[in-house]
Amino acid sequence: MRPYELSLTAAADAIRTGLLSPVELVDSVLDRVERLEPQLNAYATVTAERARRAAREAADDVAAGRLRGPLHGIPMGLKDLIDVAGVATTASSRVRADHRARADSTVAARLSASGAVLVGKTHTHEFAYGLTTPQTRNAWDTGRVAGGSSGGSAVAVAAGTAAFALGTDTGGSIRVPAALNGVVGLKPTYGLVPRHGVTSLSWSLDHVGPLTRTVEDQALVLAVLAGHDPRDPASLAVPARDYRPGAAEDLTGLRVGVPRNYYFEHVDAEVEAAVRRAVDRLEALGARLVEVEIPMTRYIQATQWGLMVPEATAYHERTLRTAPELYQADVRILLEAGELMPAGDYLRAQRSRTLMRREWARVMEDVDVIAAPTVPATAVPSGQEAITWPDGTVEAVSDAYVRLSAPANLTGVPSLSVPVGHDTGGLPIGMQLLGRPLGESVLLRVGHAYERTRPAREVAPAA
Repeated sequence: MRPYELSLTAAADAIRTGLLSPVELVDSVLDRVERLEPQLNAYATVTAERARRAAREAADDVAAGRLRGPLHGIPMGLKDLIDVAGVATTASSRVRADHRARADSTVAARLSASGAVLVGKTHTHEFAYGLTTPQTRNAWDTGRVAGGSSGGSAVAVAAGTAAFALGTDTGGSIRVPAALNGVVGLKPTYGLVPRHGVTSLSWSLDHVGPLTRTVEDQALVLAVLAGHDPRDPASLAVPARDYRPGAAEDLTGLRVGVPRNYYFEHVDAEVEAAVRRAVDRLEALGARLVEVEIPMTRYIQATQWGLMVPEATAYHERTLRTAPELYQADVRILLEAGELMPAGDYLRAQRSRTLMRREWARVMEDVDVIAAPTVPATAVPSGQEAITWPDGTVEAVSDAYVRLSAPANLTGVPSLSVPVGHDTGGLPIGMQLLGRPLGESVLLRVGHAYERTRPAREVAPAA
């Protein structure tokens, strides 16, 4: 197996035991970047020389017995919303074409302290305001969308041009591209991972989280990212912990909620079949399946847009008035729409979210996790704007992709997307596991137990 094909966990073990040098690993990944970027365009900026220098320093540290932890010497990508001192943070937009960060974001500083090696900044749908990342191509089929807004991060991990990457998730922007590219994506509990130094889309819905090749890899990254930062007003003061799920596959006693409404409505038949097979596998591992009713479903999308649209417009207010022509048309239309939204609608969306959180807490009293599709369809061809369901309903692609992921943003609960197979066209399918606030350890345990029953995750063949 070539170094770029290794999972984060496997690479970390090889570095720790002296079987692999950080220089070998980073060189392998950078060679992969050079070969694949013309067709995938996952990166907005590649920091090759910086990465090679950091890899040499990591190799010297490891040789001297100064191993900082499992991320030391591991190549990573950071979504182009995440500040790294001296490196461009463009948000994949002409608005910030000349912007360079003056200081590290909290997450970048923590990863740097852990010894992780920055390969580059990954593309986002402009300012994270979209679900396709149109400039980046899917790692399994370059004629299809990557998903968004963290499309570059998901493609980099799937293609082996990063061992892990960070994304942001406001309505599904980590989990959607994770599902469409066959990798693992985690949206943590709201406030668990600080957002200081990360460009905002919607401050009350934004989350930062990892994309990895395995669930075990997720635990290693989350342990570095999580922790209080007073510079983020939403940051939670929670103690540091080890999120590693362990080797046990037995889920006896664990209650898995299976939605009887909403999550399996207007879902592609192959997606539904794959997710239900995965749920059955959890039952075979000892879990007890419990039917659950998802509350307030008719208000989910209206509440999501009612919060996100005015908050995004407020963030962009000055630039929208001084240089609107610099935005892509789809983003500019959404930002301009936010200027027309009455304050009363925003307040009603806030009240709706409060009720929704309360009702979800009641549902979660009866189960430990909820299992459902991450997205209702696999990656659509680039440029496709709508999905037509068998009953004749036509749904915009962006609405379809956000529909099943948005509840976790509104309620703030953690959600983990895990690959559960492919459709007949070879495109990946994802299942999401939703848990209680600060229930990441349970999600990772369940995801890891499922993952251990499947063959090892391969690098995307289209790459």
